[in-house]
Amino acid sequence: MAITVVRDQTALMRHEVRVGPHTFAADASIGDGGEGLGPNPHDLYDAALGACESLTVLWYANRKGIPVENIEVTVERDQSQERTGIYRLRSKLKIGGKLTDAQRQELLSVASKCPISKLMTSVQTMIETSLVE
Repeated sequence: MAITVVRDQTALMRHEVRVGPHTFAADASIGDGGEGLGPNPHDLYDAALGACESLTVLWYANRKGIPVENIEVTVERDQSQERTGIYRLRSKLKIGGKLTDAQRQELLSVASKCPISKLMTSVQTMIETSLVE
């Protein structure tokens, strides 16, 4: 599957992101020359972690019969040292339902092992960018 990103020429920097049948906007913040018409690339990167943790927790809970009702993940970023190679994300997981402390700890452990967390921390990503006609 390919993800396609196309410039919206009616806006300063807004782009349309197409992922399969889904479409959403990406933009730069006002401070970075955009109009804030969508999340910026850092937001999308960080959101991938939150979505993965939430989906992983729900998938695991459903398979194990753990009575999870609500899930909320808040991802906070500290990019103050990004230029020196350190990009910090703090993920806060809120799980609703009649759960024991042991179940909550089990789900916390599962969240921290979601595929995107592993990808962000354990894999060397190789990127090749080329021009096409």
